[in-house]
Amino acid sequence: MSNSRLVYSTDVGRVKEDKPEQEVVGDGNVRVRPEKKGRGGKTVTVISGLPLAGNDLKAFAKKLKKRAGGGGSVKEGNIELQGDHVDVMVDVLKKEGYDARRSGG
Repeated sequence: MSNSRLVYSTDVGRVKEDKPEQEVVGDGNVRVRPEKKGRGGKTVTVISGLPLAGNDLKAFAKKLKKRAGGGGSVKEGNIELQGDHVDVMVDVLKKEGYDARRSGG
């Protein structure tokens, strides 16, 4: 049955196992970079390497979004903020105690 695409059976119920959501934790090398590729020409500030996961990362992202005055999201352990806020975020992260550096363009 391992190669089967069977998801549900009336005999045994749910067959397909759900994959547990993996927590991605950064390596502590906090990098802040602008990114345009694949975003319709709009700039997004990406913060990677934060040693946070789960709800802690989401709460910290909310704080940074408020500081940037815009929207954003958490994807694959990275915080993505709408707009070019690289220099501001480096300063904010340093004040929070992280060794943040600008990377990329």
